[in-house]
Amino acid sequence: MKRLSICCFALAIVSFGVSAVVAAQRPEDQRSPVYGVKLPKDYRDWTLISVAHEAGRNNDIRAILGNDIAVKAFRAGKRPFPDGSVIVRLAWQYQSSSRNDTVFPAPQSFIAGPPTNVQVSVKDSKRYAASGGWGYGQFENGMANQDRMLTQSCFGCHVKLDALEKNADLVFTAYSQ
Repeated sequence: MKRLSICCFALAIVSFGVSAVVAAQRPEDQRSPVYGVKLPKDYRDWTLISVAHEAGRNNDIRAILGNDIAVKAFRAGKRPFPDGSVIVRLAWQYQSSSRNDTVFPAPQSFIAGPPTNVQVSVKDSKRYAASGGWGYGQFENGMANQDRMLTQSCFGCHVKLDALEKNADLVFTAYSQ
């Protein structure tokens, strides 16, 4: 009887551990709130559209990537972007490199430090009609940030751009040649 209790206890611990792992990887955690955007598979292999440095509060360095549909539209200057366009913005802390600066006569080298987040914009004019045809998501460590207000604020910033430049289709980035 004692041996059976130990086995049941061990099984319960293993079951709890598996349940905790499964709960931590629920499909809804992989999608952004509000829009249901997912982190695209293999996005790190996509084409580079541009780079950017955001000073001030964010103080980050960014790479903006696009899927084939978005890249084709960027290169052609096509606006609005066609449905199926996906733009991914990766951000890292913007840091000076003391190692690299030892080679140069003055401090001048800056690098991408630890990653901060990945933002994804998906064009689907029917599904996201209420947000100008774009759905948004922010991801940290591969997981969707579940803060609804944060996700909703994406459209709030992009719509401000629309007031300045109607033909930008709510996209800040221009194609860098």
